[in-house]
Amino acid sequence: MNPVTIIGAGLGGLTLARVLHVHGIPVEVYEAEASPEARAQGGMLDIHDYNGQLALEAAGLMEEFRAIVLEGRQAIRVLGPDGAVLFEKADNGTGGRPEAQRADLRQMLLDTLPEGTVRWGRKVTGAQSLGGVRHEVIFADGSSVTTSLLVGADGAWSRVRPLLSESVPEYAGTSFVETYLFDADTRHPAVAKAVGGGSMYVPAAGKAITAHCERGDTLHAYVELTRPLEWFDGIDFSDPAAAATRVAAEFDGWAVELTALISDTDTPPVLRPHYALPDGHRWDRTPGVTLVGDAAHLLAPNGEGANLAMYDGAELGKALAAHPNDVEAGLAEYEQAMFTRMSQADDETAMHLKEMFGGTTYEGLLALLPENQQDH
Repeated sequence: MNPVTIIGAGLGGLTLARVLHVHGIPVEVYEAEASPEARAQGGMLDIHDYNGQLALEAAGLMEEFRAIVLEGRQAIRVLGPDGAVLFEKADNGTGGRPEAQRADLRQMLLDTLPEGTVRWGRKVTGAQSLGGVRHEVIFADGSSVTTSLLVGADGAWSRVRPLLSESVPEYAGTSFVETYLFDADTRHPAVAKAVGGGSMYVPAAGKAITAHCERGDTLHAYVELTRPLEWFDGIDFSDPAAAATRVAAEFDGWAVELTALISDTDTPPVLRPHYALPDGHRWDRTPGVTLVGDAAHLLAPNGEGANLAMYDGAELGKALAAHPNDVEAGLAEYEQAMFTRMSQADDETAMHLKEMFGGTTYEGLLALLPENQQDH
C-alpha cells in the first residue's frame, strides 16, 4: 500500500498513524504547529471504555496509557450555585473513564511512532483533486505533496473537508470561557475544597461552571454561557482583568468559592466558542480521501470528541489493514460504520451521563437546583 497521508497531528490523526504503523502500513503526518511543544494541549480527558480505550487497545498502547492515568480523578461533584453539594461520587478505582492530560496522551502517541513520521510546521492552505484517487495538498510555504490516500484529521476548520462536503461549521449557541487556578490547595483552598479531587459541575439555566482538578494542584475551569457571538464581541478579552470581571458578573449571587474560578484566574480568560457541523453530516464516497474526528463530525462539547476522534482513527486504520489490496473497500467500510456510529452519538452521550450520574440526566440535574424547583 502507498503511504497514507494524514493532515493533522491531533489525537485522531496520531491514533490512525499508530494503528497503521502497527500493521506495517507506511504513513506520513503533516502538522501546522511548529513542534509538539508549540502550544498548550488543553486539560484532562476521560478516556471511555466503549470507544477511546478500544482505540488504544487497537494501537497496542493500553499499558502506556495506564502509566499516564491520573489516579482519583474520576470523582464527581455536582453543586448548586450556592455551593451546596447536590450529588457526589467518589473514585473507587473501578470506573470506566480514567483521566489523563491531553498533552500526555498526544506525547504517548508521538513517542510510539517512528522518528520523522510527523512533519512539523506544515500548515495546509488547501487541497485539490488530481483525478481518480490522487489529491494534491498545498502548504502555506508554497510547497505541495501528492497522495493516493488522503485523510483529513485537521479538526473543525479542516482544509481537506471541502474535497468531500460543502458543509461548514456553524456557531452552536454556547461558548466556554477557560480559566486556571494554580497551587490551588494553598492559594485558593476554598475553591479547591469545592471542586474536590476530580470533576465539579454547577449547572444552571443558560450557564454552567465545570472544573477539573488536574496534575500539580491545578484547577482548570470551563465557564459555559449560552449567548450569541455578538454578546462575547462586547467583552475585551485583550484586557484579562476586565474580561474576568465581566464574565463573573453573569454569575452574580453564586457562591464566592465558585465565582473565584473566574475572578481569581491566574491566566487570561480564553474564549472558546462552540461550533458544530449539521446533524447527520455525511458525504458520498469519494475515491482516495476521507475524514476523521472533528473534520468529519464536529459537535459542541459533550465529553465524547477526543474519544470519537481516536476511535475513528483506530477504526480507519483497522479497515485499511483489513483491505490491503482494495483501499476503496476499506474506506467505504470505515465511512459507513462511522456514519452509523455518529447517528447514535446522542445515545452514547446519554450513556456517558448515566454512567457518571447513575441515570440522572443533565435536565434532571437542573431540576435539583432551587431556582428550578416548584413550591409544594
